[in-house]
Amino acid sequence: MAAGGGLSRSERKAAERVRRLREEQQRERLRQVSRILRKAAAERSAEEGRLLAESEDLVTELQGRSRRREGLKRRQEEVCDDPEELRRKVRELAGAVRSARHLVVYTGAGISTAASIPDYRGPNGVWTLLQKGRPVSAADLSEAEPTLTHMSITRLHEQKLVQHVVSQNCDGLHLRSGLPRTAISELHGNMYIEVCTSCIPNREYVRVFDVTERTALHRHLTGRTCHKCGTQLRDTIVHFGERGTLGQPLNWEAATEAASKADTILCLGSSLKVLKKYPRLWCMTKPPSRRPKLYIVNLQWTPKDDWAALKLHGKCDDVMQLLMNELGLEIPVYNRSHRQWVRQKRLLSKGCCCPEDFPLQLGVPCSLVSLTLLPAKAQIKT
Repeated sequence: MAAGGGLSRSERKAAERVRRLREEQQRERLRQVSRILRKAAAERSAEEGRLLAESEDLVTELQGRSRRREGLKRRQEEVCDDPEELRRKVRELAGAVRSARHLVVYTGAGISTAASIPDYRGPNGVWTLLQKGRPVSAADLSEAEPTLTHMSITRLHEQKLVQHVVSQNCDGLHLRSGLPRTAISELHGNMYIEVCTSCIPNREYVRVFDVTERTALHRHLTGRTCHKCGTQLRDTIVHFGERGTLGQPLNWEAATEAASKADTILCLGSSLKVLKKYPRLWCMTKPPSRRPKLYIVNLQWTPKDDWAALKLHGKCDDVMQLLMNELGLEIPVYNRSHRQWVRQKRLLSKGCCCPEDFPLQLGVPCSLVSLTLLPAKAQIKT
C-alpha cells in the first residue's frame, strides 16, 4: 500500500490485469453462448445445455440482439400487397381523396425511382449501398422526366383535389410536371435553382443544368454571380445536418400553413424517417382526434405506419394509376418538346432573350415565374 492509503503502481497494474482478464473471459463466454444458440436445440450437447443454463443473462441479451436485428431486417424488406388487396385499398383511398376538404401530399425519393433516380433506403438505395460498402453510381438527372406519379399529382392539383405538395426531393421533377411553384414546398431545395441572397427579395435563377456541381455540405457558392449586384450565387440544397433558411424554393411557410389546414395527408414514396422530425408537418400540438387522417404508400416500413388510417404496400406509379382510374381522371403525358416550344414562345413574348436558360424543362408556369433568366453558361469565377 502506497503512502496516503492509495494503491501503489504495481497494485494498480495488477488490478488492471485482473480487469482485462475478466473482460476477455466474458467475451469468450459470450462467443461460446452465441455459437451454441446458433445450433438447433436437438443438436446441442449436454455440456452446452448446462453452459446455457449457467449463462441465463447472456442468453437473454443475445436473444434480444437477435430479435432487434431481425426487426431491422424486416423493416428494410419490401412488401407488396396482392393485386386484389391493393385494388381494395385504392378504392378506400379514392373515397378519402374525394371527401377530403384539404388534402396535402408529402413525397419522397420513391416517386422518382421510375425516372431512374435512385432512392435512399430501398434495396438499391444510396444509403443501403453505402452501408454495404458498395459503390454508388452517379446519375445524370438533367434528362430525367416526371413519372406517372408526378403527372398524377399535377392533375389532382388542377382538379383542386390536392391543395399543396411537400417534397423532400431536389430533382425538380414536380416543377417539370407543371405543378405551380406556389403549390409546392421543396424542403430540401432544388438542384436547378440558385439564388442571390443579397438582392431583396432574393433573386432566383432557374437553370436547365445541375447548379450543385461545385457545392457541398456548408459550401453553397456555385461560382456564378448575380447579373444585378455581382454577388456570388448559392445553391438551395439543404444537406443532412443543415438547417434550411431560404424562403424559396423551400417554402416552409406554405408547408406549415397547408399542414395546419389539412384534414388528410397522403405520403408517397417516403420512408418518413426525416419528415417525422418536423413536428409542424404532423399537427402534433392538436389532440389525436383532430389530426389529419394519414395515408401511406410505400413498399417498406415507416415510423408513421401505426398512425396511418391506411397503409398501401405498392409502387407509387402502380397505386397512382389505380387511383386515377378510380377517380375517373386522365393522367397527362409529359411532352418535353411541346412544353419547350410553348414556354419559349411565352417567354419571348415577355421580352426574354436568353433561350438557353429558360425554365422550360422545369415546367414552371410562366404566370408564376418571378425569377431572372440569364445564359446558362455564364462565366464561372474561380
